[in-house]
Amino acid sequence: MTLSLNERANGLADGLAADADALRVAVRTLPGGTRLIDCGSAVPGGLEAGRRFAEICMAGLGAVTFAPLVLDGRWLPALTVVCDHPARACLGSQYAGWRIDRDGYFAMASGPGRALIRAEELYVDLDVDERASTAVLGLETREAPPEALAAYVAERAGVAPADLTLLFAPTASLAGGVQIAARVVETALHKLHELDFDVRRVVSGFGSCPLPPVARTDAEAIGRTNDAVLYGGQVELTVDAPDDELEALVDRLPASASGDYGEPFGTVLEQADWDFYAIDPLLFSPAEVRLVSVASGRGFHAGGVNLEVLERSFRG
Repeated sequence: MTLSLNERANGLADGLAADADALRVAVRTLPGGTRLIDCGSAVPGGLEAGRRFAEICMAGLGAVTFAPLVLDGRWLPALTVVCDHPARACLGSQYAGWRIDRDGYFAMASGPGRALIRAEELYVDLDVDERASTAVLGLETREAPPEALAAYVAERAGVAPADLTLLFAPTASLAGGVQIAARVVETALHKLHELDFDVRRVVSGFGSCPLPPVARTDAEAIGRTNDAVLYGGQVELTVDAPDDELEALVDRLPASASGDYGEPFGTVLEQADWDFYAIDPLLFSPAEVRLVSVASGRGFHAGGVNLEVLERSFRG
């Protein structure tokens, strides 16, 4: 791919910034030149801001649209994600895989800037050789990144602070809920990677996910956004693999394959003393998955939505 992930994302971020007033986001420049785009902390933000946030995190290699979803007769607002470059867009760019914890500032970072920083081992398994003079990251946080943090991120990415864009939104915001629900295909890719499957063999991805209602607090929102994927997310992946391989793999993919499945995520997290790393990493996957062989056209299905747990979570 001749155009870098970050250059693609930066162009989309320019469009978001140009529509700041209409999208209810706020743009400002730090003294060192880093552009900050607040999508839901000190400003209302909104659904469309979250949709654009998500597409920026996918470097424009995936499309996010809003659509109604009916699960077991219950109507829910939802989104769909379509991607023809799943490994690059979802794991190489969108995955919130870089944990920033520096000088009292904490955030989970997603977006294509990660491909320049390469702090994560998963890049060893991805066909991503990112080169760019600009970097874009999305931060799941309520606190605006300070100057020192922006300088640190720019240094790690190998760009000037003035060539860095940081988007941010708290989990308990309209935009935050949208951009996390839009990771529904990414979670399936990440689960495949955790199972030692070569995700570069995934040709395309299509997913749907209910939109979680905005929660009162970020802690509650963490539960709702995860439950939207774990109990309501549905994904179909087209894969360059033989039938026997997909048939043996598919039952291990849905969230229900984990021993931690069955209760709202907030309850699971509380039982784990709010330690994400104490939770089975194989829980983080869509509720329902279908794998389709690009060679044979056969599909292999596992899992299913769990409306009962989803409604318990969304009611609060």
